[in-house]
Amino acid sequence: MKKNMGSTDKIIRLIIAAVIGVLFLTNIISGTLGIILLALAGIFVLTSVISFCPLYTLFGANTYPKEEK
Repeated sequence: MKKNMGSTDKIIRLIIAAVIGVLFLTNIISGTLGIILLALAGIFVLTSVISFCPLYTLFGANTYPKEEK
């Protein structure tokens, strides 16, 4: 897999995942919506760690900086 996520994108995703996690743990969001958002947060963390987003390839997006030669 070729990296297609830049550092700013990864940081934003990790912050969103952390906020969702805190909201779930403090029972502000719960039930089915809470579980769905928690799964989304897990996906955000996973894609941030591997620096690859499958949806970006479908839409042709790329936030990874181009390497200088």
